[in-house]
Amino acid sequence: MFDRAFFERPSVDVAPHLLGAVLRHTTDAGTVGVRITEVEAYIGQGVDPGSHAFRGKTARNASMFGEPGHLYCYFTYGMHVCANVVCSPDGEASACLIRAGEVVEGIELARFRRTTSKSDRDLAQGPARLVVALGISLAQNGSDLFAPPFSLEPAAEPAAYETGPRTGVAGGADLPWRFWIPGESSVSPYKRHPKV
Repeated sequence: MFDRAFFERPSVDVAPHLLGAVLRHTTDAGTVGVRITEVEAYIGQGVDPGSHAFRGKTARNASMFGEPGHLYCYFTYGMHVCANVVCSPDGEASACLIRAGEVVEGIELARFRRTTSKSDRDLAQGPARLVVALGISLAQNGSDLFAPPFSLEPAAEPAAYETGPRTGVAGGADLPWRFWIPGESSVSPYKRHPKV
């Protein structure tokens, strides 16, 4: 099992180990579990221009500077919530964006939440869809992944993975900090950041 100390490392080191792990969230409606198939690593202040923490700590990104093993949730594009696993020691900003996964538990509930999904393959394909399928809200920013209603169970065996540039990121676009399990249909399509 994961422990808190496991996440007291930079997100780039933690990210590959999240692949194949199962993130579960329980609500009054039931439990949904997603096997993680794609993540992106973001590191801290003054280092990674693609990171929310690049310019320092704010009210929005404070959870990213907090205790490892917690959620950093944020609102984006005026409509979506995305979820990250906080890494590195308390006070250092580092997190892994959970980009995609396969629903392995509570699929009926995930289907109910994701009414626009065309197939089970895309129930959690992409960070916003994944959060909807799991029933995570912005209010759960800062939640402890080691305490109900969440749990995070590592893969039985390390997953083979590939790396490449992060999706839609302008700053640090060439950094190979996107990690995914090859051949997984739930992995989201790669999108290069549009040039300005």
